[in-house]
Amino acid sequence: MDTKIKIPRDLKAKLLLWTDVSYHNMELIDQMDSVPDLERTLCSVLGVDLPEPNKGVLLELFVQTVLFCRERNFNKEQTSALLSIIKSIHEVNIETPLNNSEQCLRYCSDLLLCHSVRRPPFSTNLFSFEEANCILNFIQDHYLRHYKLYKYIFTPQVTLLVHLLDFH
Repeated sequence: MDTKIKIPRDLKAKLLLWTDVSYHNMELIDQMDSVPDLERTLCSVLGVDLPEPNKGVLLELFVQTVLFCRERNFNKEQTSALLSIIKSIHEVNIETPLNNSEQCLRYCSDLLLCHSVRRPPFSTNLFSFEEANCILNFIQDHYLRHYKLYKYIFTPQVTLLVHLLDFH
């Protein structure tokens, strides 16, 4: 059993286009009309292999992300990048049981900036300013607002054992 607790850290944002979801996978996702079909596809594509209820919670986040992208008429590249951004933020959140909400918010902002400003090879203007603003609102409403819930569900609980010695 690993007894080390990771300390929250700042991460450097990088391009996430086609990182977790390929063009072919995006075509499969776009073909799914029903939520159960979309869940099965996302589970396969993103490699969600967790026990319930964790699996259901994470799939709900990814499904809501795809539905948000469809509502905003995002193209395949934008949807793929946003799914990877959400997945990456979640992975940063759950890497430590300690509070790292500031690091998650900073990392989220850096990732959005990295995908909204054209500075090859470090960033690309995949999202416009308005789209990035909508995405930030979406992430705040659907993930960061429930940050502690995701932390509680997905990180192992830490137990501190204290032994008092009697010197009488």
